[in-house]
Amino acid sequence: MALGLDLEEALWAQGATRVAGVDEVGRGPLAGPVVAAAVVLNRESIPEGLNDSKKLTARRRAFLAPLLRQSAEVSVGVASVEEIDRLNILQASLLAMRRAVEGLPHAPDHLLIDGNRVPPDLSCPATTVVGGDARSPSIAAASIVAKIWRDDVMREAATQWPGYGWETNAGYPTKCHKSALRDLGVTPFHRRSFRPVRDILWQGEIASD
Repeated sequence: MALGLDLEEALWAQGATRVAGVDEVGRGPLAGPVVAAAVVLNRESIPEGLNDSKKLTARRRAFLAPLLRQSAEVSVGVASVEEIDRLNILQASLLAMRRAVEGLPHAPDHLLIDGNRVPPDLSCPATTVVGGDARSPSIAAASIVAKIWRDDVMREAATQWPGYGWETNAGYPTKCHKSALRDLGVTPFHRRSFRPVRDILWQGEIASD
């Protein structure tokens, strides 16, 4: 079922002509960055079939992502593994969102942000939308762009650190990934503040004493 434009249309009617959907992916993985995207849809050219990226097949996401880049204004923001470990995953996610918004070629008038938290120091008003990637085409578009971008990063990382299955699990704590952590150890791309990784490091320290 196509997502309605109710949220966007309410803001357009109030004069917010440039509405950006914002979403992030990668809060749960044990490895890799957290990635956010901000997307301002072109009202005259909205790709059909936008939905929460988790509800779309990989093939459908790959089809929609270039259409969005052609028809909409798109920006990606990233918070690194080091920033995740230093700030915590929530703050790193908000940082990635803010970077995505700041990277748009033109300043938006209003943001529709998936979830219930607004990043600090934004330059425009924002509305949080719980479950927004299944309610707003703008947020859904952001979820697709961010998911595609992060999956590409993890596939590239898998060539540098093979054996963890990142090309298929994107760094999430699958059985394969956790088994590889025990067998192959922790890479620089792992989030040391996350418990399964921290436990492996702790066990290594005990063994070396």
